[in-house]
Amino acid sequence: MEMTDGAGVLTQKNDYSVWAIPPEDVGERLKKLMGGLRSEFGGPEIFQPHITVVGAMSLTEQEALEKFRSACEGLKPYHAKADSVVAGAFPSQCLYLLFQSTPEVMDASAHCCRHFGYKRSNQYMPRLSLLYGTLTKEEKKAAQEKAYLLDESINGMDFQVSRLALWITDREDKGNLETWKLIAECSLSPD
Repeated sequence: MEMTDGAGVLTQKNDYSVWAIPPEDVGERLKKLMGGLRSEFGGPEIFQPHITVVGAMSLTEQEALEKFRSACEGLKPYHAKADSVVAGAFPSQCLYLLFQSTPEVMDASAHCCRHFGYKRSNQYMPRLSLLYGTLTKEEKKAAQEKAYLLDESINGMDFQVSRLALWITDREDKGNLETWKLIAECSLSPD
């Protein structure tokens, strides 16, 4: 929906999400795993491996950028450790890597949610989607097994999150995710 305010400034709203971005070496490892799963089970390409920190919220780009910058300013890098590969109930959670809900991980999400004014309907579940799609229970089980064949030590993956990204993530785009777009990134400062 495109609107202007009283001064003629464009106030179009989109769905924005905040993602934690793994380090480059971890991202490449995950892309290889995701590509192997996609080649066998289909589904759209996931642009960038990520852990969702703040789910989709309808905002103007200016609002989203202001909230994103504010959230990044007060957040320090933190560790994330993978727990297990899980099959989910939704296409965007078809197969994902579940991360441990450590105080560091939970606090980082709560911090960002406060800056965005985001209210969760459920408890935060830190996860990194490996495969988007609609699979049967049998196919999901096969995809889980394939994930462990492609990367035997995926459960022990451990890395420091030192970058966040702001993305447009249109909730209506259920297909190939072509409307999703990177808007901004920030590096978290340890000081």
